[in-house]
Amino acid sequence: MTPVAVVTGAGSGIGAAIARELGARGHRVVVSDLNPEAAAAVAASIPDAVARKLDVTDIDRCRWLAEGVADDFGSLDVWVSNAGVSRMLAFTEVSEADYDFTLGVNLKGVFFASQAAARAMLRLGRPAVIVNIASMAGKQGRVPYLADYVASKFGVVGLTQAMAFELASSGIRVNSVCPGYVATPMQSRELAWEAELRGIAPDAVRELWIADTPMGRLEQPEDVARVVAFLAGPDAEFLTGESIAVNGGAFMD
Repeated sequence: MTPVAVVTGAGSGIGAAIARELGARGHRVVVSDLNPEAAAAVAASIPDAVARKLDVTDIDRCRWLAEGVADDFGSLDVWVSNAGVSRMLAFTEVSEADYDFTLGVNLKGVFFASQAAARAMLRLGRPAVIVNIASMAGKQGRVPYLADYVASKFGVVGLTQAMAFELASSGIRVNSVCPGYVATPMQSRELAWEAELRGIAPDAVRELWIADTPMGRLEQPEDVARVVAFLAGPDAEFLTGESIAVNGGAFMD
């Protein structure tokens, strides 16, 4: 049976790259995103992929998607909780609304989307994989202007371990991936925000990020996607509860 994979936030950036990589490695991919047009465009680039609209802050919709995929395809082998948001502000300027939005998508959204996936996988009763996308900001607080984002991604790293511990006996492996400075539309926005906050040009911020990366370049979405595909595959079958740093050496632990 062809393995089935769901990727959230897959309308662009890292999520789109993950969807394409899993598709290239033989998965039937469900491309989900808050933007249905973006999801459809990515799905059209992957053989046999389908698109579904998903707001990960809508718990009922997460359950609908996970259960629907399990019922429609008879399988749910891989779930990638990738959807995420960011907004750069000084710590003293983060409002309750800012905090609630960031944690709502990046932590609560991952929690309940992955919970929905786990419930469907348990019902199917077969080995399966969940991958949560965290960040190197989930392993260190030395990240300027992203206090609420840091809090959310530290939460994802801890959540990954808790899920892995509880689900291991049922054959469900859970890991997370911690990217660094990834060249995506989100990063372009962050470049502009950080440049404004620092009072320098966006290109100068980009050079700071490159200088902070020992491998000497910005990370590409495909760098992340290949590691997710590894975690989803048989070579990682005894690996669970880990948060894999994929950042060119920008943070080492």
